[in-house]
Amino acid sequence: MRTGLDWQRVQALVAAERASYITRNPESARLAGQAAQHLLFGVPMHWMNDWSTPFPLTVRDASGARFRDADDHEYIDFCLGDTGAMFGHAPLAVATAIARQSARGYTAMLPSEDAGPVAAELARRFGLPYWQFALSASDANRFVLRWLRAATGRSKVLVFNGCYHGTVDDVFVDLVGGVPMQRDSLLGQVHTLTDHTVVVEFNDLPALEAALKQGDIACVLAEPVMTNIGMVLPQPGYWEAAQQLIKRHGALLVIDETHTISSGMGGYARAHGMTPDALVVGKPIGGGIPCAVYGFTEEVAHRVEHAKRSAPPGHSGIGTTLSANMFAMAAMRANLKQVMTEAAYQHMFALASQLADGLRASIARHQLPWCVTQVGARTEFQFSAAAPRNGSEAGAIMDSELEQAIHLYLLNRGLLITPFHNMLLVCPATTDADVSALVIAFDAVLRELV
Repeated sequence: MRTGLDWQRVQALVAAERASYITRNPESARLAGQAAQHLLFGVPMHWMNDWSTPFPLTVRDASGARFRDADDHEYIDFCLGDTGAMFGHAPLAVATAIARQSARGYTAMLPSEDAGPVAAELARRFGLPYWQFALSASDANRFVLRWLRAATGRSKVLVFNGCYHGTVDDVFVDLVGGVPMQRDSLLGQVHTLTDHTVVVEFNDLPALEAALKQGDIACVLAEPVMTNIGMVLPQPGYWEAAQQLIKRHGALLVIDETHTISSGMGGYARAHGMTPDALVVGKPIGGGIPCAVYGFTEEVAHRVEHAKRSAPPGHSGIGTTLSANMFAMAAMRANLKQVMTEAAYQHMFALASQLADGLRASIARHQLPWCVTQVGARTEFQFSAAAPRNGSEAGAIMDSELEQAIHLYLLNRGLLITPFHNMLLVCPATTDADVSALVIAFDAVLRELV
């Protein structure tokens, strides 16, 4: 038995579902073979091969909570670009804004008329007065680390074991048997990351305090809820105490809300009374257009401005030519004002709760030792009876073979969930019927497996 299941039944299900997928998708198979002639690994990005499918599914078009593949099958999308399309595919307001902007220019290395209003709206939502822009959360996190190291005169950053902050080099450090180590999977890394990155377990206040006491931590970079290793919630009182420790020891707190923006209009930090020194939001902020934002408190903004003005002239290592381009700014303005609304969030919260309740009921019906966690519009089922408390616990209960079996079964029935773990998102276009369809299919795959 493995995670409460008969493993022979899991393997038999996978074999049957792979055969079904191959039969159902001849055009995606043809296109995958054609693409392999010129695409490295046969896909535009190598991780597109990491789905549960025998070959990549080719998307033809996407709108709202649905997309259609090259074989003309329609899917209800609970992955939503792993949060990139958290507010639905091609939201009408964003589509209209970028269509209008497409005839007015894309990039000019100068502010557009949308820049000021976007920054003002970000300040209103998140409570931080000063903002800058990037093309991805990876870049935004990278830039924030540079700014805060310069502003504090300290070289080290602290992250949590099992964290995810995009492709920022500094964060690819894990605890292995309690020892900080560079991730083995990191390709081409030549500098020793542990020289300037400190890693501790999430929810471990003594470990956090011991690291901060050294006096060389510029900032703590954290998601308020860990999400990419499966969701790990903060224990009651954790962030209140952690913020006090960070401040007491002269470090700064950076909150990455790229996934936890699912918590509400001002993200998890605003919803739970946190007061970060800096904040990053990536993927969903422009409705799927590549862009990201990062903001500072007034005090930290003055410190980073002073650091820049005190430095010799030349490239700061911060910013790219296309950052804050006119196209992205138009998309962000429309998305913030017309799509990421309170009404949209309330709709999403209600459906996510309905989904979480349905998953829990199914898990209980089949007497499986699994749990379900919800953060706003984001829901996750995990293969343990109790929710994990840190990255080590979350990593220990992940089971990629079982995940892929469930994911492939759902996909063959027109339901897409996020690869790599068991995350499900709802968007403003998701309906009660969509949620019911997923819960019914989830119950069916459990019935097949138990």
